[in-house]
Amino acid sequence: MKKYFVSLFTASVLCGSLIISGQALAQKKEAVKKLPYDDPAFKGKIGRTYKDSEMDWPEFPSPPEGAPNVIVILLDDVGFGMTSTFGGSVPTPYLDSLASEGLRYNRFHTTAICGPTRAALLTGRNHHNAANGFLPEWATGYPSYNTLIPRSTATIGKMVKYNGMNTAWFGKNHNTPDWETSAAGPFDRWPTALGFDYFYGFNTGETDQYNPVLFENTVPVEPETSPEEGYHFMTDMTDRAISWIHGQKAIAPDKPVFMYFAPGAIHAPHHTPKEWREKFKGQFDHGWDREREIVYARQKEMGVIPADAKLSPRNENIKTWDSLSEDEKKFYALLQENYAGYMAFTDHEIGRLLEAIGKLPDADNTLIMYIVGDNGASTEGGLEGTLNEIKALNGIQSQLSDNLKRADEVGEPGSEPHIPVGWAMAANTPFPWAKQVASHFGGSRNPMVVTWPKVIKDKGGIRSQFLHVIDVLPTILEATGLEMPQYVDGVEQKPLDGKSFLSTFIDADAPEIRNTQYFEILSNRALYHEGWVAAHQHTLPWRQDIAPGYQNEVWELYNIEEDFSEAVNVADQYPEKLEELKAMWEEEAQKYHVYPLDDRGAARLTVPKPSLITGRTSFTYYEGATRIPEPVAPNTKNTSWTMEAMLETASGHKDGVVNAIGGSSAGYVLYVKDGYPTFEYNFFQDKITTIKSSKKLPDGMASVKIDFAYDGGGAGKGGMFTLYLNNEKVGEARVDATVPARFGIDTFGIGEDTGSPVTKSYPAPFEFQGKIAEVNIELKPEK
Repeated sequence: MKKYFVSLFTASVLCGSLIISGQALAQKKEAVKKLPYDDPAFKGKIGRTYKDSEMDWPEFPSPPEGAPNVIVILLDDVGFGMTSTFGGSVPTPYLDSLASEGLRYNRFHTTAICGPTRAALLTGRNHHNAANGFLPEWATGYPSYNTLIPRSTATIGKMVKYNGMNTAWFGKNHNTPDWETSAAGPFDRWPTALGFDYFYGFNTGETDQYNPVLFENTVPVEPETSPEEGYHFMTDMTDRAISWIHGQKAIAPDKPVFMYFAPGAIHAPHHTPKEWREKFKGQFDHGWDREREIVYARQKEMGVIPADAKLSPRNENIKTWDSLSEDEKKFYALLQENYAGYMAFTDHEIGRLLEAIGKLPDADNTLIMYIVGDNGASTEGGLEGTLNEIKALNGIQSQLSDNLKRADEVGEPGSEPHIPVGWAMAANTPFPWAKQVASHFGGSRNPMVVTWPKVIKDKGGIRSQFLHVIDVLPTILEATGLEMPQYVDGVEQKPLDGKSFLSTFIDADAPEIRNTQYFEILSNRALYHEGWVAAHQHTLPWRQDIAPGYQNEVWELYNIEEDFSEAVNVADQYPEKLEELKAMWEEEAQKYHVYPLDDRGAARLTVPKPSLITGRTSFTYYEGATRIPEPVAPNTKNTSWTMEAMLETASGHKDGVVNAIGGSSAGYVLYVKDGYPTFEYNFFQDKITTIKSSKKLPDGMASVKIDFAYDGGGAGKGGMFTLYLNNEKVGEARVDATVPARFGIDTFGIGEDTGSPVTKSYPAPFEFQGKIAEVNIELKPEK
């Protein structure tokens, strides 16, 4: 039977080794140049009737014989020194077990931020080359930063799908521009158009794990149970993944599949079931300084880091644990207990998936690549931690006094907890810095575990080749016997930037595949070359409100052949080497389209993006308009505006949400409760302003209007809200500040509040009992 692929090699396992057959190369036909394949020619015969005709069924693409199942697992915001598998204090028995059956990689690198890492993983190209220099919400109109993955950088999903493997994506998708995630699309950058047959997850950098904004393929769906009934998205997506792979193997047990399993865990909000956070009660009372020392010693004892590795100096921005007040210690330890519990819970859920995979009929021929984090641990909770991480991303820092008032809410529905900087740095032990800081390994070095029972026989082995996330795709291609096409969907492809590290599966001393790699996020920059790293730390990852500019930049130099953990800056000793690497960084920046550098943080949230609503100031909505993403909803921030709802109700059937945007982190909502129209504005949970009508909503048709007069004078200023019922003023309230950039990841809706509720005054979704004729919103920008 003619195949619709041409393999670069045939792989077989003989005496426990992967043997590459030269015979396949000698006999190989013309290389595959494009995907999808042309329709096959009919080789039968067409006569006047079927009696003098000969049938010829077309053959469909199929993967090479012996190709493995491929499971790629990618966690979120996990530091190198967090899991027990790599010396951390959080027990991860399922990850430990997987590592004991395969390999641990201790020099694997990401981009230091989630969306870019995922783009690089999926495309095999550097993140700027794949238009993901930073995140969709912070996108700017430059080719490397618009987050529109080019068709010239096709994903691994497309490559294996067009070669006959069924594909699925579960969990986080942060690679669809957020202005394209509405029901109006376009859908050509959703997972289902990026090569994945099935998608179940969310389209943003994070979601409320108790009240997620979910999609099945391109259709919004709601969880079948509530948080009060024990719902958690981590469990839900695991159930879905197990069901999908069971269904695939029940129908076609010999057909390999590709699964991309990308939990939102353990990104903020750190939503941890109570029983899991209580497991860690009191275990971090020793503080973050001692935690770094404990983990560092354990890593050396386990051989995860070399015996001569040093512990990088503590970050001078962080207070010593001993200098903290008792209230600070108590609250910060509580946040860390919650964070650790989230990781342990995540390991438990992924363990269920791994157990299901282990029972497959072809479990022995299943390649699992488990990447423990898309960047280092996050410091976005600020120096004092937070119960509202969205607030920090808007450039507003939380205060301990505010956090302490809500300490009993940590990890519960309605909270948005995030650890303080000190614990993030401890989670990244032994390296300096953290997520966003691409200049240092605390931001960019993540653990990876790989198993493939049929091929990998060095069980429990450690691999120390310098690798990057762009190397995953070419490794999968080689493992499955597939070839990189020249064209995909008629578009000529950019060459892969990554290289296969399949050789390391069978040889601990396999030669290095990567001698040079650049890094850049928010102008934090580094260049690795043959054992040396030049590094410039530029922005503070917990201060999105500061853009430091480009004057007086200081670069550091590390010899990581001798200094595994970037503990000793040798820039003064080797100034010529530093200048050499800086010049190389410039060359790589030009080659991979890094420019223009942009160190603005929260300010980029307000940069105009492509939108279906550009230039509009008048909007009309009807019942059923729900799950509209914030970027394509009326932008009521930093301006005056009016909303009028025409409601038709009968006695006893008046209550429910009329319009809501945002969720527990921040937002506004107009609702009726006990017959009284009510407007609430949630300013990052710090202050919730409530205007309750002095009169009840009458029977029949009525107008309910909210008018906001903005003070002006910049972003995030205050103003006056006035509530009207049939044009009669029935309430008013002043706010001193408003949300300047984003309400969060929840959506805009008419007639119900999906996702997490804006306030606790009503149970979500609190569907409106009457009829909403229309809702009109008018923006009044300053002239």
